[in-house]
Amino acid sequence: VDDTLEAMGEEPEYVTTPSGVSGRFTDEGTLEVFEMVLPGKLNTELVTELRAAGVNAVGLSGVDGGLVTGPRKSAVRIVEDGKRKIRRGDHAGTPEQVNVDLLQSLLADGYVPTVSPPMLADDDTTANADADRVAALLAAELGAELVLLTDVAGVYADPNDPDTLIDEASTPAEFAAVEDAAAGFMSRKVHAAKEALSGGAEGVVVSDATLRKPLLAALEGHGTWIAKEAVVDGDDAAATANGGESA
Repeated sequence: VDDTLEAMGEEPEYVTTPSGVSGRFTDEGTLEVFEMVLPGKLNTELVTELRAAGVNAVGLSGVDGGLVTGPRKSAVRIVEDGKRKIRRGDHAGTPEQVNVDLLQSLLADGYVPTVSPPMLADDDTTANADADRVAALLAAELGAELVLLTDVAGVYADPNDPDTLIDEASTPAEFAAVEDAAAGFMSRKVHAAKEALSGGAEGVVVSDATLRKPLLAALEGHGTWIAKEAVVDGDDAAATANGGESA
């Protein structure tokens, strides 16, 4: 997306929320590039390569069949020059629902759905959606394991020191340490991991996309593995704080 924007003479724009999470600001022109690049170019390339490898893949965007839907955000809260501001004109949405029947029908017929943003907003418009959160929602609804690929080995206790890779988080305390360590774009992946596990995913691994056969490497133990038991939902957290067990 950034390469295409720059080729068109446009500068990609990123903003930081008050909570310190970095993300893209999607104006109307950027959304059009998303529609071209993700479902058009990248999804088509992925499906082509998967089929060449013997995988019966079918490409979908979140818009197709109302696959991924949720509310559109027309404005975002950001921090700029140390001041909190409201930035309007954003064409992004929050993925909240999945057309599970569509996915299950494809899977039952032997297809492998290959999904990309954008999503369908609640006002029936196209909206950009964070790809990690879309993947998290899909994993949660399907009760699957989620692999989040990035350009580093995983989550580092010290973001600037690769030797501090956190191998595993299997308890709430260990996951809290992962959340504390995540910075910049990594914080988005850790947030997506939390959403996936809270929603029903079986586990999450954050691993390195630059490895040879990165998906297999992630599933074989590379990266930061986050267990289902590491994420405590609101009811469990309250019970734990009160010294009891949730029903």
